[in-house]
Amino acid sequence: MIHCQEYRSPYGTLVDCSNRTRINCSDEQHLLYFLMKNYSNNVRPVRNASMPVPIKLGLTLTQIFDMMEKNQILITNVWLDQGWTDEFLRWNPDDFNGIRRLNLPSKLIWLPDIVLYNNADEFSNSNIMQANAMIDYDGSVFWPIPTRLKSTCQIDVTYFPYDEQECKLKFGSWTYNGYQVSIAERDNAIELSNYVPNGEWDLIDTSYQVNIVRYPCCPEPFPDITFYVRIRRRILYYLYSVVFPCVMLSVLTLLVFCLPPESGEKIALGITVLLAFSVFMLAIAESMPETSEYIPLIGLYLTTVMSMTSVSVMMTVLVLNLHYRGPKKNEIPFWLQQLLSLSVANIFRTIRKSKKFKCPCSGKEPTERKINIHDRDRSPLSYNRMAANGLKLSYINETKTKPVITTTATTDSSSIQIDLSTSKEQKYKRLSRLQQAENSIRRHSKSRSTSTGTVHDEIQDTLHTLLRTQKELERDQRITNDWRAIATKVDKILFYIFLFLTVGSTLALLVAAPFIRFHTQQKTKLWRGSRRP
Repeated sequence: MIHCQEYRSPYGTLVDCSNRTRINCSDEQHLLYFLMKNYSNNVRPVRNASMPVPIKLGLTLTQIFDMMEKNQILITNVWLDQGWTDEFLRWNPDDFNGIRRLNLPSKLIWLPDIVLYNNADEFSNSNIMQANAMIDYDGSVFWPIPTRLKSTCQIDVTYFPYDEQECKLKFGSWTYNGYQVSIAERDNAIELSNYVPNGEWDLIDTSYQVNIVRYPCCPEPFPDITFYVRIRRRILYYLYSVVFPCVMLSVLTLLVFCLPPESGEKIALGITVLLAFSVFMLAIAESMPETSEYIPLIGLYLTTVMSMTSVSVMMTVLVLNLHYRGPKKNEIPFWLQQLLSLSVANIFRTIRKSKKFKCPCSGKEPTERKINIHDRDRSPLSYNRMAANGLKLSYINETKTKPVITTTATTDSSSIQIDLSTSKEQKYKRLSRLQQAENSIRRHSKSRSTSTGTVHDEIQDTLHTLLRTQKELERDQRITNDWRAIATKVDKILFYIFLFLTVGSTLALLVAAPFIRFHTQQKTKLWRGSRRP
């Protein structure tokens, strides 16, 4: 039996099938031997060294796997399609039983050193599948590589979570310059027929651009092709997990001014809301890139609301100070009433009360107008006596025509007044009767006059003391109520101020700014996979 002659290549042993009449070899083995017999994969596959190898690149985007905002890395699953012409891999199909295409391991042929310039992963072949190369009889080589790419992408989180990102994938030869390798796009430069949608990002647009760059290291030009991927974040998840909680915490800030001061929880609620904002802001900051170039709107909104919450806590301290200032017995200043736009009646009442006699605490008795039973010059028409039981009585004799006696007791800030009104016709008759009654009473009570006068004075002093104490209590209670009314008024004013600020900041930062940004982006030209100029 005659064995085939073996030809050893750097990547394995190839069977010599040149003499088909003597050995039983397949057509593909014969073709493989024919192609690899004098082939070297270490040099460019051109016969004229002054000619560049034309390479056509294409990208089939299958999935946007992840966007790592903190590290500014885009992870994509792609098929990197590369095609070129190898002048040493040509044959006549009629000589090899009509074989027009041959699939060979990529390690057997020359491969261009196309790399991802903005690669964020290690430069290794661990994530690259060593796919076979498809070779046509005219020397055309097509090498599609399924791989996962990690590329750097400058993240703009200004409008997070309403942001759009545009990332680029820059491919080019690492060592071959433009005189050795020329790079152009394939007919379908970016293919999306096998794209799988991502749950977090929407693919908006794709485009590419061919560039020729001269680097400081080398005077020769280096061509490259850059693919642009424009994506937009889906906001439904972030509305429920970021935006709505921020707005609800902002509403809790307003409730600080609705809580009554007597509850004792106003400051506690404000501090709790402030801590909740701090924790929430730290949670958002963990997913944001640590950069000073962009400040996200949601972070600016949280900072604004946290500032308002801090101010609300300080204003709560002011309200509580006003609420509990009443026991100090300090009346409300006139300027504060004007500042808070109190009613005119309250302002005039404050002015009038400031001119009133203030009850002293040093034991001085207020001057009062009173009717004394022994003072006939002041009240000649009335006669009062102090009975044995200590009651102050008014004696009036009955007549056929009874006089109309009206006794009005008014409790003012200084006295108790008793007014007696009668008609002029009965004045003298009543005076004579009262004098007779007085004479009879004096005769019967001459022995007890001294004791009666003493009891009368004591009762008057006691009544005056009780009235003075009651007036002081009423004054203190009035001052306390006034200060509490002032605190309630301040709470109401602050509530409306913070309501306006909260609604304004929410609409401006979370609604108006993203809407304007979205409206501006709608006018941006969509390339739809075409070439940029």
